[in-house]
Amino acid sequence: MKINGCHRLPSLMNFARAAGFLLAGLGLLGPALAQDRAERAADRAERAADKAVQAADQAAKASKDKPNDSWLTAKTKIALLADGRVSGTRINVETKGGSVTLRGKVETMDAKGAAEQIARGIDGVREVKNELAIVPASKRKLVDAKDDYIVAEVDKRLKRDPMLKTAKITVRSDAGMVTLSGQAPGLMASARASELADEVEGVRTVKNELALK
Repeated sequence: MKINGCHRLPSLMNFARAAGFLLAGLGLLGPALAQDRAERAADRAERAADKAVQAADQAAKASKDKPNDSWLTAKTKIALLADGRVSGTRINVETKGGSVTLRGKVETMDAKGAAEQIARGIDGVREVKNELAIVPASKRKLVDAKDDYIVAEVDKRLKRDPMLKTAKITVRSDAGMVTLSGQAPGLMASARASELADEVEGVRTVKNELALK
């Protein structure tokens, strides 16, 4: 059998039958009735074991077929690159627990909506967080330059701060929307990181995704 304990089924069935025959021998049950009850008990044990095997098989299959976060990220990126409505190379995809987050820059609201639709269409994706910034092509270079400045400045301030010397923080900026990811040594240090990022010129919002050590 496929699960632990199921190989004991024949002995359980034989025990049930033997118990019926013993009762019959003691005169507590008629031979026919005792045998009938023994057979029924064995049948019930067999059906219960079969159900357990089926449940185990289904659980194993579900676990095997469930896509992991890396697979979902790769599949989403491939789908974005293959769709002409968006520029997949400008979209960052992150997945955690089946929840996909889209970051980066797109030129129109339609492109932003299309990117979300594509991500939601990937089998296994539970939800999509669309944090894409809309930046027209005419402003792209200027916005990119500002984002580069913001990332460099925030990173410099984080590394200079005594409270954050041991922190491992990655900084991202999309049209002034800063995301902090990585680890901070504690809650106060995490709050300090947000404060420092918010002080940099050009920063519009700060999303703190830092895990605490």
